[in-house]
Amino acid sequence: MRKIALIFGVNGQDGSYLAEFLISKGYIVHGSRRYKSNENIKNLSAILEHKNFFLHYADITDSSSVYSLIKKCNPVEIYNLAAQSHVHISFFQPEYTANVDALGHLRILESVKSINPNIKIYNASTSELFGDNNQKPQNEKTLFSPVSPYSIAKQYAYGISKIYREAYGMFICNGILFNHESPRRGISFVTRKITSAVAKIKFKKLNHFYIGNLNSKRDWGFAKEYVVPMWKMLQMKKADDYIISTGKQFSVRYFIEKCFHYVDIKIKWFGKGNKEIGKDSSGKILVKIDPYYFRPNEVGDLLGNSNKAKKILGWKPETNLNQLVKIMMDYDLNIEKND
Repeated sequence: MRKIALIFGVNGQDGSYLAEFLISKGYIVHGSRRYKSNENIKNLSAILEHKNFFLHYADITDSSSVYSLIKKCNPVEIYNLAAQSHVHISFFQPEYTANVDALGHLRILESVKSINPNIKIYNASTSELFGDNNQKPQNEKTLFSPVSPYSIAKQYAYGISKIYREAYGMFICNGILFNHESPRRGISFVTRKITSAVAKIKFKKLNHFYIGNLNSKRDWGFAKEYVVPMWKMLQMKKADDYIISTGKQFSVRYFIEKCFHYVDIKIKWFGKGNKEIGKDSSGKILVKIDPYYFRPNEVGDLLGNSNKAKKILGWKPETNLNQLVKIMMDYDLNIEKND
């Protein structure tokens, strides 16, 4: 009998890659998406008509829809990837972020506890939990120090997962994923914003773009690879929590430079602070700073140690930053070339 999996937030970057991966493993995959009249399901185009994929409407802010969908699908594995996942936006929508990212996960746990506590659950956690903790690199024992509505909501989801695991013997894993990017990343996220803008500049459709903190450092991996350890966690005999990361760190500034280099544009930086700008060799301005994109509380330094995942799950990242830039730039260059 084929395994049945349910993915909350299937139409997002991670959800779509995970659905494709699970189908390739022989799963029957059910996915939920929240109803929006203008919703884009482009990420699901490769599997939308697949005989083993089924798309449903559900909203994890609605207990009844969560319960009904789990009951209907009868999965052996649930992956909670549904979230308000934009850190900057969480400062403008803190209550909504908490409702989705914290209480949404609780609704899933409560439904599973009631319907079938043997269902295995994966919770999408985040490196943002570490916040302004200066210990580096961060591992599974590093203390959390969240500094945004998003990260504190995610800390609740992480903590309630551990409580239900210990109190009720449920199989629940937290995947603490560091930044992971792809062409399916939303355009409002910094890496995709950069690759899209650089592609537009290359084809002379844009003069310059605005960015926030150039000096923020992140541990960037390829999202398509990061769904594999999600699955691996639920195949273990014992539920546990794992960091998924590359163990390498680069600044936003460096990422921008790599993207421009890929299209044969050399960028140089002039000025300081909010007045800093990036120019090409002819003196044309390519990048400006806009304080709007700074977070009220900045997280400057995230670097993960995923040795535990490597040892227990047998997983390690394969795609380096140069390869990731190529994947994302090729996608956005193709869009602009054919638009």
